[in-house]
Amino acid sequence: MLYIKGDPLLDKAAFLAKKGDFENAIKILQDEESQYRNSLQFYQILGIICLHAGRYVEAYECLKIAKRIKPKNDKLILLGIAVFSLKNLNTVQAVDCYLDVLELEPKNKLAKNALDIIRKHSASETLADWVSSPARLSKLFPPIPAPFFNKRIIISAAIVITAVFLLVFGILILSKTIANPFKKQSDRPSAEYTLSAQERREPIETGGYYRYILTRDQAINLYDRALSLFTNYRDEAAKVSLNRIIESNASEGLKNRAHLLIENMEVPGFDNFKRADNPSYSDIKTEPIVYRNVHVIWRGMATNTEVTDDKTSFDLLVGYDTRRTLEGIVTVIFDRPVAINTERPLEVLGKIILTSSADFILEGVAIHQSGRLEE
Repeated sequence: MLYIKGDPLLDKAAFLAKKGDFENAIKILQDEESQYRNSLQFYQILGIICLHAGRYVEAYECLKIAKRIKPKNDKLILLGIAVFSLKNLNTVQAVDCYLDVLELEPKNKLAKNALDIIRKHSASETLADWVSSPARLSKLFPPIPAPFFNKRIIISAAIVITAVFLLVFGILILSKTIANPFKKQSDRPSAEYTLSAQERREPIETGGYYRYILTRDQAINLYDRALSLFTNYRDEAAKVSLNRIIESNASEGLKNRAHLLIENMEVPGFDNFKRADNPSYSDIKTEPIVYRNVHVIWRGMATNTEVTDDKTSFDLLVGYDTRRTLEGIVTVIFDRPVAINTERPLEVLGKIILTSSADFILEGVAIHQSGRLEE
């Protein structure tokens, strides 16, 4: 990281904190606080250093001041407030902050890791156990920021570094000594799911009653499309094609492949859900069978809420978050207690579970409820 000298006091505090001397870093900052009353950088740095020192309440107070100075979302402030919220088991506020970070920086690793941890430890007692470990929680701390420096110096340095990078990178690409790192490559293997020659020769069954009748080419094309979607982490779109295969005259071999592919798919979160593949309520009401076990994110309002020690259920008024349009009503069931404010809009991430050939419920995965949904 390029470090350019700026404010002497903030420089010194950042230097001490990066060496692990948090207490002295905090002391020299607090001694001069009266000189930095309206400084975003001062309260941002002090708040994050307090966080690293385990002084969570002081950290939160400083970050709140920083947020008042800069109402517009700031990545480091949001990450700091999110850790404090997580420490206090306020997962709703923590998730809101992490989602705001991902809006600013979609590939932010801290936010992605934190949301994954919240999903894995969704039960309050297991999350409480996880956050009780300072070593584990510290992995989610935002980095100690360097002070904000002279913009002209930063811009000049950035231009020089960028020019050098482009020159070296261009030479390497032209000489073909390295592969282009900007070329998207999938981490998901697809070879083990590829159809064999036999399966391609006989992809369908003849005779019998099926919901969908496919030709040989249609069956193969449906599977190939699903495999391509799976390889590109578009699991929910892939399931639609695979469910159609399972309900068709496709061969047993092809159906077994479809089941295997579905079994190896991942449960999405708000941070990695492909919104472009999100089916509407009317889509599923029209043809529910092909959306079996597909995950959706729907906005709306909650009503008829019931919460017990091991279950939460409510009716989601889909599309009614604007109080103007009601697309439909679906029952949502969580296998744990979930805090819900019935006066505010919410987003529900859930899995379509068929209860009959023409009806369905949502098996709840997660809820996102914040003031941003009312904007």
